[in-house]
Amino acid sequence: MDIKALFIILMSTVLVNNYVLCQFLGICPFLGVTKVLKNAIGMGLAVTFVMSLATAATWPIQIFILDRNGMGYMQIIVFILVIGALVQFVEIVLKKYIPFLYEALGVYLPLITVNCGVLGVTIVNINKEYTFTESIVNALGAGLGFLLAMVIFSGIREHTENADPPKSFKGLPITLISVAILSLSFFGFTGVIENLFG
Repeated sequence: MDIKALFIILMSTVLVNNYVLCQFLGICPFLGVTKVLKNAIGMGLAVTFVMSLATAATWPIQIFILDRNGMGYMQIIVFILVIGALVQFVEIVLKKYIPFLYEALGVYLPLITVNCGVLGVTIVNINKEYTFTESIVNALGAGLGFLLAMVIFSGIREHTENADPPKSFKGLPITLISVAILSLSFFGFTGVIENLFG
């Protein structure tokens, strides 16, 4: 296994192909949980954990069960069921061991089940024909990219909440403008990773 190739996959997924800011997957928790930094970090870590576990579970199911039995058409249904079970597991663990985070995440925790970012990662891994190791690295990178975006945007939202923008920009408009500018800043990484390590 080429460590350099794995590092390129990891860094590309974190910075260049960030699932939230460049592919626009997982926007709901991104906009909903980033008002408080602690909640943003908790949600980012939970999504990273679920993405990695979901990839570890769905890749072998796809390769060894669905593909071998000609049932590739069941991919989305099976993947959603696996992701739903994993989210229930995370919810139980958080409720028992980190109750303040469980309470803070509220409705957004069960929404990880239908987070298109988690499902998107598992499907992209299959579509790009990644090996199991490459799939795990891609999922980890997607989760870390999600966490990075959540933390950065949480800081931005803290500043915009304390700012005094014109009346027409208050609330959702300033939030969406901030997301757009943050997203544009991540497009600046395009080509850097491949040229730096390629």
